[in-house]
Amino acid sequence: MSQHVLVTGGLGYIGSVLCEHLLAAGYQVTALDNLHYGRGEQALFHLCHHAAFDFIAGDVRDEAVMRRCLKSVDVIIHLAAIVGASACERDPLLATSVNLDSVRLLNRLRSRQQLVLFPNTNSGYGTTAGESFCTEESPLEPISLYGRTKVEAERVLLDSPRAIAFRLATVFGLSPRMRLDLLVNHFVYAAVTDGYLVLFEKDFKRNFVHVRDVADCFLHAISQADAMCGQVFNLGLDSANLSKEELALEVKKQVPNFYLHFAPIGQDPDKRNYIVSSARLAKTGFTARRLLQDGIRELIKGYRMLGRGLYRNAG
Repeated sequence: MSQHVLVTGGLGYIGSVLCEHLLAAGYQVTALDNLHYGRGEQALFHLCHHAAFDFIAGDVRDEAVMRRCLKSVDVIIHLAAIVGASACERDPLLATSVNLDSVRLLNRLRSRQQLVLFPNTNSGYGTTAGESFCTEESPLEPISLYGRTKVEAERVLLDSPRAIAFRLATVFGLSPRMRLDLLVNHFVYAAVTDGYLVLFEKDFKRNFVHVRDVADCFLHAISQADAMCGQVFNLGLDSANLSKEELALEVKKQVPNFYLHFAPIGQDPDKRNYIVSSARLAKTGFTARRLLQDGIRELIKGYRMLGRGLYRNAG
């Protein structure tokens, strides 16, 4: 009998891709989502024909809902979150309850045989010079509420049995539940629809990873759980440690009329400036393989299908 996987936040940017990958790999999948974000309700319509797929409308902070969801599953992939520094600062109580309290609830209710996969953000590394690689041993010094809640949630789970955490690079690529606030997705959207971009902190560096590589990595972790449990792994594309200027110039290679203006003012609320090594994850047998340049090409094709203004305020 195939393993049963619960994906919280299943209608989200990563979740809507992950559910598809899990079903294709032969897993039974239940997606849980509270339908908080508009325009996302149809993100899993294309999976409803599948006998191994189910959907539950509910909140990860609701104990009765979580008891029901956890009753028959083998694996929990806890994607539900208020994502991003700005979104968390707008409603700190909501951010804390979803990003941290829901993890404490999940950890209390689950059996110790149930595997939990948890995505953290590598913005938890805080402010660095962007010159040396951040590894899983680098100190965590999150600046924003978003970073602090995710780092604390990671600690809660890793202090318990059968948990694996991933510190995700900035994700890119098309998804049924699209987000434009992610850096690559945003830069390509600006290039295709506006033709220009005002860029601040151009020398600050980030690491990137395709959304489908994230999904594939979660499948890898399920299959390698015994060897990976109790550990945290950076999940990024090692060839994509780029400054914001370098990223913008990669986009310009495929959209030649893209005008860039470098501004002296403006700052990232997470003050992210780092390069990241995913060597520990590679030793388990998984390496992200979808190139940034291919992701840019994918996004250009996808954005040609969008009406003006769609998803503008995603996230």
